Amino acid sequence: MSPPFPPSSGFLQAIRQSSKELRIASGISITPDHIQRLLLSPTFTTSFKRVSKHHGLTLPLKFSSHLDELNFFSVLSLLNFGSGYRVPLHTASGRGAWDSVRALTFSLYLTSTTGDGDLLSSKGLQTIGVAKVAELLGVSLHVEKPHDKLPGVVVGELGGPLYEFVRLVVSTLNKTGEMLENLGYVNLGAFIAEALREAGTVQGRSDDAAIEVILERIVRAFPGFRDMAEVNGQNIYCFKKALFLIHAITIRFGSFRPPPFPVPNTNNIPVFSDNVLPSLLIHLGIIDLPTTGTLSNLLVFPDAGSEEKLKTLLNLPPPLDVKPADTAQKKVPEEGPVLTADQSYILRAAAIDACELIIETAQSLDPAFLNASEVEWLPKITLPDLDMWIWAVAKDRSDYRALERFVAKDTVYF
Repeated sequence: MSPPFPPSSGFLQAIRQSSKELRIASGISITPDHIQRLLLSPTFTTSFKRVSKHHGLTLPLKFSSHLDELNFFSVLSLLNFGSGYRVPLHTASGRGAWDSVRALTFSLYLTSTTGDGDLLSSKGLQTIGVAKVAELLGVSLHVEKPHDKLPGVVVGELGGPLYEFVRLVVSTLNKTGEMLENLGYVNLGAFIAEALREAGTVQGRSDDAAIEVILERIVRAFPGFRDMAEVNGQNIYCFKKALFLIHAITIRFGSFRPPPFPVPNTNNIPVFSDNVLPSLLIHLGIIDLPTTGTLSNLLVFPDAGSEEKLKTLLNLPPPLDVKPADTAQKKVPEEGPVLTADQSYILRAAAIDACELIIETAQSLDPAFLNASEVEWLPKITLPDLDMWIWAVAKDRSDYRALERFVAKDTVYF
């Protein structure tokens, strides 16, 4: 069941408040001492500045205009899901979910420049089909099954997890294209550009005011961005992809002087909660799941939080650690525990609130102690940089890459 939209100008507050309330109601605890343990750990203090800049938004593309580029990143953000199909995507193409949707959007753009029709236009999104998306992804949608009448004969038929994933992609693109056509926009970038200009009229009031305008317009207009639900009688609002898009705009256009569109300040927006953030925060001892009560079966990673494991994860990696560019990165990851939609919302809510508390803790640390420890920069870390660190550090060292992430299929939100 989908909850009502938050009140106008209350979308950011709804994300923070609903996440905190659902986390507490679900019996998930976050201990200040555990937060400080992470912040002051060798793994955090030595990697944060480097790893938090690995946002994955630098692409070798030359765009014909700023609007063209804005449209590209708008569609990329719309398609920023598929984490539940990470393992079959790795098996089929050697790429995970994010790299797959990035490659797909890349191919949509390049195909659109060859004269075969603009696949990133409103009409292109509305009419693209399963076969074309599978072709651009480079995956097969057929699975082999024994013939029901001929023993020993195997036949191929449409089906399997990749077919499910491609159908979700096509449905999301088609619905978005239809909405854009109905609203009279040539592409998604044109809609976002108008939202940015509208946000620019209130940007002088506050950073949040501008972000509220963009966030509300995106979420109200397109089902693919309506990342919200009712869980155990409580409303929860995450809006991961919409927040990601707004921050991507800041990263890509914030350095222009002057910028081609009004660019919001995203230093204080909530994190873009997917399956990686809560999974890593559980492994790193920040999110403590209940062992009794109605959620006692939510023991996602039974050995997470043990002193022996945390000692390894919070320390420096081994000197000869295999880097992501090496062959270890090509190994197909293990499938993590499969959760229900409600369970995944609970953990994603916990991650949103945990990151808010991490920033609060960082800002409250004693300056004298920080100066003595040469980590005086800790109170200045931002929520988006923290998000990027958690997401990117999961790939930065071999023992982190081996950590399981929970799986939620049949969702277009993460």
